[in-house]
Amino acid sequence: MEIKRRFFQASETSFFLFGPRGTGKSTWLHAHLQDALLVDLLSPETYRLYSARPERLGELIAGNPAKNTVIIDEVQKLPELLDVVHQLIEQHRSLRFVLTGSSARKLKRTGVDLLAGRAVLKTMHPFMAAELGATFDLARALRFGLVPLVVDSASPAEALGAYAALYLREEVQMEGLVRNVGNFSRFLEAISFSHGSVLSVSAVARECQVERKTVEGYIDILEDLLLCFRVPVFAKRAKRHLIAHPKFYFFDAGVFKSLRPSGPLDRPEEIHGSALEGLVAQHLRAWNAYGGEHYTLFFWRTKSGREVDFVLYGPEGFWALEIKNTRTIRPSDLSSLRAFKQDYPEAEVCLLYRGDERVEIQGIRCLPCGEFLQELVPGRPLLAHTY
Repeated sequence: MEIKRRFFQASETSFFLFGPRGTGKSTWLHAHLQDALLVDLLSPETYRLYSARPERLGELIAGNPAKNTVIIDEVQKLPELLDVVHQLIEQHRSLRFVLTGSSARKLKRTGVDLLAGRAVLKTMHPFMAAELGATFDLARALRFGLVPLVVDSASPAEALGAYAALYLREEVQMEGLVRNVGNFSRFLEAISFSHGSVLSVSAVARECQVERKTVEGYIDILEDLLLCFRVPVFAKRAKRHLIAHPKFYFFDAGVFKSLRPSGPLDRPEEIHGSALEGLVAQHLRAWNAYGGEHYTLFFWRTKSGREVDFVLYGPEGFWALEIKNTRTIRPSDLSSLRAFKQDYPEAEVCLLYRGDERVEIQGIRCLPCGEFLQELVPGRPLLAHTY
């Protein structure tokens, strides 16, 4: 199988590499760090050896003095190893540890705090359109998403269908993260309706018929498993009354589509619109992460109902993006961007739509969404290609 280029750049020093299952962490490491020592905690035998004697890691390194990079795959399965890693970093300044994980849950109170300042945090995301190049297809990405495990599968529909089950079985059930897997499964279905929307925990709790605190705990689990993220409201120098609740997204448009039930009463354009918005969101997160985390992702919504889907704010730029799942642009589609530009004249505003032409309407640039995604490259300004 051809190894696709990734925009991810490793650190020269020790680093954590987090990312959901199937996003290509191990593939990238095997391709770029072939000479590194590997401790694969997904191997039952390796896990047994190191859980019984974590200090065995020091013996492995002592026995391979020519190796200066050590990969510990799925380190969250054995947080006790981080005590040994901490000690070895102090003893051997030339050693570089690469600590991968698909869950931050077990490391929240141990590993990440312990190694703060000694290991930077990196993240791996689903494919970006520019990484796929000419093979990127917007309609296919909206249907199946861009998780490498699914994209590279001979049967993407089957691979995507098994993805949620994989997490339920291996991450949630086997790790004992929830007491009632049935309730959690119903929660996954219910919260899929919140993808791309302002999150109402109470509404999700009513739909699942469980307590609000239970739903809050389930959302925390999804975030710890890196399966979702929340986008806060942009409220700097606010001139209007804004809502306070964040928006909710699954980390990949295909995963959202696989969890979102649909029936005769569901409008396809509504589901496709949420998927398109989520696809842009996951690209913005990857672009920011691979480019050095210089920006914060927000959205903007007034209590009167005006909304801008994404606002990126940082020391090197200030952008507002509106996403429309339509091939034609109506004047009303630009009203929220005009209102935002009125409040924040410093911002660059842009509308992304499903049409084929780059146009400017009422002073607002309107770009084909597929072209925008294909030309989005970390390290370059967000709208560099439109200048």
